[in-house]
Amino acid sequence: MNPYITSVLLFGLGLGTTITFASSHWLLAWMGLEINTLAIIPLMAQHHHPRAIEATTKYFLTQATAAATLLFASMTNAWLTGQWDIQQMVHPVPATMITLALSLKIGLAPLHTWLPEVLQGLDLTTGLILSTWQKLAPFALLLQLPVHNQTTLILLALASTLVGGWGGLNQTQLRKILAYSSIAHLGWMVLILQFAPSLTLLALLTYFIMTFSAFLTFKLNNSTTINALATSWAKTPPITAMAPLILLSLGGLPPLTGFAPKWLILQELTKQSLPLTATLAAMTALLSLYFYLRLSYAITLTMSPNNLTGTTPWRLPSLQLSLPLSAATMMALLLLPLTPAITALLSNP
Repeated sequence: MNPYITSVLLFGLGLGTTITFASSHWLLAWMGLEINTLAIIPLMAQHHHPRAIEATTKYFLTQATAAATLLFASMTNAWLTGQWDIQQMVHPVPATMITLALSLKIGLAPLHTWLPEVLQGLDLTTGLILSTWQKLAPFALLLQLPVHNQTTLILLALASTLVGGWGGLNQTQLRKILAYSSIAHLGWMVLILQFAPSLTLLALLTYFIMTFSAFLTFKLNNSTTINALATSWAKTPPITAMAPLILLSLGGLPPLTGFAPKWLILQELTKQSLPLTATLAAMTALLSLYFYLRLSYAITLTMSPNNLTGTTPWRLPSLQLSLPLSAATMMALLLLPLTPAITALLSNP
């Protein structure tokens, strides 16, 4: 793709998200979401492959449905209450509709089915943008919504953690596994959204760091399936050693960064007298941990039978940038001791 076109599209992504961040009016927020969607579609379809075009079409249709529902719900709210302000979404019917529309936009279960299919059809770079940046604008709106439907959000969140763990068990494609991982993490974020928004931001931040690191690792190794991971030892030995730790951080094991949000979310849920919800969420996290362990096993404890020990591509200079990967990897592994400082930073108004 022409660099000028790529620059314009990336600017469009930033502009759409910024407009949604800055808006207090539903029409402006909807406009930002639409700019965001229209900017990423050419990036998704840039590889003229039937699978990429299929994924782009599916993404466009789901996002258009969500945007139409959001616009309809905001108009209904304006008709019932005379208010277009995001903070004034007081009527329960449009509030529930908006929650479901935003859930469809980010891929919460049971409105998740488009996400693994779309991510599977994209290259890893565009998949990374879809898994991280595209979540920001809908989350900004979810955070601003007045709390009316606690039960709806908790049910959506628990369904997401369950589906995100269960759906990834039988997958061999790394992009689908990362999609189900995304669904599970979104469930954790939405679970605590109405009780402690700062913890949602912490979970979102750590998820971005870990996912960025995982996507860049697979991109550097040019791996899209579990079988392809077996050859990574000959390509990049240091990254092969670090990759299991990144994956276990995504799974939420101590003493890695990914443990911090899960730990604090479970603590907050017990404070809110929701021990059963906390127990269910913790149990579903074990499902996700299983497929992260599968990937770790494939990277570290298996060897490709057709790869000679003499072939050492890691001796050749790599043309890919490694600084973003190294920075993200260090943050994905070592930020747990800084948890009190980060939570204090995010809690300040």
